[in-house]
Amino acid sequence: MHNTISIDMALFHEAHIASLREDLALALRAAAHHGLGEGVCNHFSVALPQDPNKFLLNPRGLMWQEVQADDIVMVDSNGKRLAGRYDIEPSAMFIHAAIHRITKKNCVLHSHMPNATALTLTRACSLDTTLSQNAMRFHGRVMVDHHYNGLALDHTEGERIANAMNGADIGFLGNHGIVVCGDRLDYAYDDLYYLERACESEVIARSTGLPLNPASLEISREVARQSSGERLQSELFFKALRRTLG
Repeated sequence: MHNTISIDMALFHEAHIASLREDLALALRAAAHHGLGEGVCNHFSVALPQDPNKFLLNPRGLMWQEVQADDIVMVDSNGKRLAGRYDIEPSAMFIHAAIHRITKKNCVLHSHMPNATALTLTRACSLDTTLSQNAMRFHGRVMVDHHYNGLALDHTEGERIANAMNGADIGFLGNHGIVVCGDRLDYAYDDLYYLERACESEVIARSTGLPLNPASLEISREVARQSSGERLQSELFFKALRRTLG
């Protein structure tokens, strides 16, 4: 009986990992479709529920739009490749391993998407979460790291970024890009997409030179509360991406 339970659990975990691979590959292709990628750089990762010291990561050298489930690589927190036929990029491993380990977030999406990255080049280094409705959903969820230290080529820089997150879901990395974290991949991807949309609206609005019209802090907090309390749209969006992008 014990052996049967063990086999059943092993099959369950194997099926769950296969599902995570499919979802992660879909998120990467969706991000490419939405213009959020940059060459063969930037990475998305998902921790394994049964072993948070292991995570799935997109491989080195593939464009996001070409990534399929069997391309996804499994690595441990020391950067050792456990499964997959492709190599991994060192900077990806150092950033993602540290954020998974220190913040305990299941999903870590790192992107140099254009409008969010543009805002990391400004003195504020962030999104104004009192402007658009899309921006307000992130009110109180954003961390700003002004201290750019070059490429993350060792554990020290990855850990510095992870500690700077300080529990926040969204990290604006000065002169670099952004990190979006979450417990579920569909929620995290929805946040990534709407974060870029919010940043795009702010960049366009600021480019007009016209006076901006921020909402009150009370309204911004209320929209953030409303958004976090109703995530069905996030689930439906990811299902729609699966139907339309395959």
